[in-house]
Amino acid sequence: MRRWAFLLRPSWLALFVVAIAFAYLCFTVLAPWQLGKNTETSRENSQIASSLDADPVPVTTLLPEQDSSAPDDQWRRVTATGRYLAEAQVLARLRVIDGEPAFEVLVPFAVDGGPTVLVDRGYVRPVQGSSLPSIPPPPTGPVTVIGRLRDSELLAQGKEPFRQDGAQQVYSINTAQIASLTGVPLTGSYLQLIDDQPGGLGVIGLPHLEAGPFLSYGIQWIAFGILAPIGVGYFVYAEVRQRRRENAAREAAEPGAPVTAEAKLADRYGRRR
Repeated sequence: MRRWAFLLRPSWLALFVVAIAFAYLCFTVLAPWQLGKNTETSRENSQIASSLDADPVPVTTLLPEQDSSAPDDQWRRVTATGRYLAEAQVLARLRVIDGEPAFEVLVPFAVDGGPTVLVDRGYVRPVQGSSLPSIPPPPTGPVTVIGRLRDSELLAQGKEPFRQDGAQQVYSINTAQIASLTGVPLTGSYLQLIDDQPGGLGVIGLPHLEAGPFLSYGIQWIAFGILAPIGVGYFVYAEVRQRRRENAAREAAEPGAPVTAEAKLADRYGRRR
């Protein structure tokens, strides 16, 4: 037991705690976080690829009710006939499109014989830093538009909606939040207009079909979680072996002490050094 007493020192106990906590964090938080992002990216890439060859379908096929959403059909092209509710227009701020800041212009769209969906008309660039430019209003009469289904975004934490320059502004395209702000019920999914559509502005392109580094990052965190306790185990082994050598050398140096095998090893090790 005396040989292992050093493991009860505060410094070693702290090292054990840190290593175990780090490994736990790797396996339960960091690796699942990156692997989850990889799964999400792969799912989105598959949906985008499938949507390229699929013909547009009526929006009511995928969003038949006011509380409908279509997470499995994200990026699918749909058609919608109805009218814009321009008085409920909202701007999504702090967006980055093609590497430059932009506002995305969001307007509820009442579908004939169907629900009211949020339509992303596209983007406009800010002027004089972050000020709003003049935004052309959408058509006032009945129109038919084609857009891609998009999932509602998570709310940006700590960033509340506000009104500025005469426009309601938000930080996330979250249909529940926008419905609450405008008083207009909206479906869970929204539409992002493709090019050459009535009421369309700057066209938001499709994301690049790239897997990203998330899978490799996830594997790295798993490897770190495995190596952390192994590293502590190696240091413990090295410390125990060194203490055995020192004890053997000390016993061999005492007058009349028998020369043990451990002392011989310690002496041989010392000569090599």
